[in-house]
Amino acid sequence: MRLVGLTGGIASGKSTVSGLFKSAGVPVVDADIVARNVVQKGTGGWKKIVKTFGNNILLENGEIDRALLGQIVFSDPAKRKLLNRLLAPHISFGIFWEILKLWVKGCTVISVDIPLLFETKMDRWTNPVVVVWVDPKTQIERLMLRDGCSEEQAQNRISSQLALDWKKSEADIVINNSGLLEDTKEQFREVLKQVSAPLTWKERMRSRDGFLSIVMCTAAGVLLARKNLA
Repeated sequence: MRLVGLTGGIASGKSTVSGLFKSAGVPVVDADIVARNVVQKGTGGWKKIVKTFGNNILLENGEIDRALLGQIVFSDPAKRKLLNRLLAPHISFGIFWEILKLWVKGCTVISVDIPLLFETKMDRWTNPVVVVWVDPKTQIERLMLRDGCSEEQAQNRISSQLALDWKKSEADIVINNSGLLEDTKEQFREVLKQVSAPLTWKERMRSRDGFLSIVMCTAAGVLLARKNLA
C-alpha cells in the first residue's frame, strides 16, 4: 500500500489538489473531516475542548463554535499549541482508522490530506510527500479574498503556520499552485503518473493482498511441515 502525503499552507490550494485526487479515483483521507468529527458534541475531543476553553466556546446547540475557537487559537500561539496537543491523539487515531478501512477494501494507493503533516511527524508514514506551494503574495491575496480578512490578519494567520517554503524544501513532489487552475491540473497529471506507478515490493507487502499472501504462504508452510513430521 502506498500512502501519499498531501499538505500545504493556508490558502495554498491543497483542497483543490485533494479534489483532483478524488476525481482521478484515488481515495483521500481528509484530516480536516476527521478533525471535525472528533470534536462533535459528546466526543472525547469535544469534552477536552469544553473543559479547557469553557462553555463560552459552545453554540446554542452544544456544538463547538469553530469560528470562535479559530479566532482564539490563531491570536494566541500557546493556546494553539494546547489545542493541537489536546486533539492530536484523537485525530491521529481517526486518520489511521480511515486508512484501515480503505486497506480492508483493498485500496493500494491512498492520499492522506493533512495540513499539519510535518508538525505531527506523520510525514514519516507517507511516501511520497506532495506539497502544494504558492508564492507569498498570491497566498495573502487568496486568503483575504476567501475569508474577507485584512492583509494584517491574513499575514498573522500565515505566520502562525510552519513556513510554506520550508515544507517545499522537505517535499518529494511540489505542485506550484500560484498560476491558473489549468496549470495546476497539468502538474497534477504528472504527479498522478508518479503515484500510480507499480508498487515496490515493500508497498505490496503492506497492501491487503500482500498481507493475505504472506498469511497463506505461512499457513501452507506450517501445514507442510506438520505433514512431513507426521
